[in-house]
Amino acid sequence: MSKHLADHRKGSTGSRVKHFLRLAKTARETWHRPRGEAGKTRLVQFLRIERGREV
Repeated sequence: MSKHLADHRKGSTGSRVKHFLRLAKTARETWHRPRGEAGKTRLVQFLRIERGREV
């Protein structure tokens, strides 16, 4: 008996990997938005929390 038609696959050309790598290399500004610069107050608050002070 021979295999079913669905079981006869052609060899992969690697096009899926090529497209994935092309997308991975392009800039993704849509998803990764640049953050604004942190001001002095943000740094002061971070250091306060780091030192364990609540108020």
